[in-house]
Amino acid sequence: MTSRKQEKFEMILDAAQKVIAENGFHGSQVSKIAKEAGVADGTIYLYFKKKEDILISLFEDRLGKLVDRFNSSIQETDTAEQALRKVCEIHFTELENNVDLAYVTQIELRQSSIELRKAIGLSVKPYIQLIEHIVQKGIHEKSFRPELDPKLTRHLIFGAMDEVVTSWLISGRKYSLSAQVDKTVDFFLKALNS
Repeated sequence: MTSRKQEKFEMILDAAQKVIAENGFHGSQVSKIAKEAGVADGTIYLYFKKKEDILISLFEDRLGKLVDRFNSSIQETDTAEQALRKVCEIHFTELENNVDLAYVTQIELRQSSIELRKAIGLSVKPYIQLIEHIVQKGIHEKSFRPELDPKLTRHLIFGAMDEVVTSWLISGRKYSLSAQVDKTVDFFLKALNS
């Protein structure tokens, strides 16, 4: 994609994120997304075949960037415990700083059709695999219990962080999400440590 096309693509995704966060996926017409992006309705269809493709691309783009951030950040850590703390910190801080993205990732994923959830699930998979890698590293370092099932444990960790964010949104964001990192990671480590 040329830089101009990439810029327009990003504008459309930014607009979609805002519109979907405000109106929900089903209440977000392509015309609303186009208006928010400052483009003609037809321009949207130059980039996406249908509205569902916008949501899938939004997840791919935003979660892809988040996973890239996780990967580069955990390169700077020495232990699995530090890596897990860094992932939780980035997860909570990014979503606290981008409430529209938090609404889209937490609420829309659960309300979408099964086909849409499957497509979006492919975007989440690298994140889940990253958590599994951290668990395996902790087992290898002997800081995490050797009998842990890495595949189950990755889902428990991801699910717990996911629930913390969802509860924060449902509560009306009455407290700091990033302030929950230490308590969340301490809970994980009590369960994981040898």
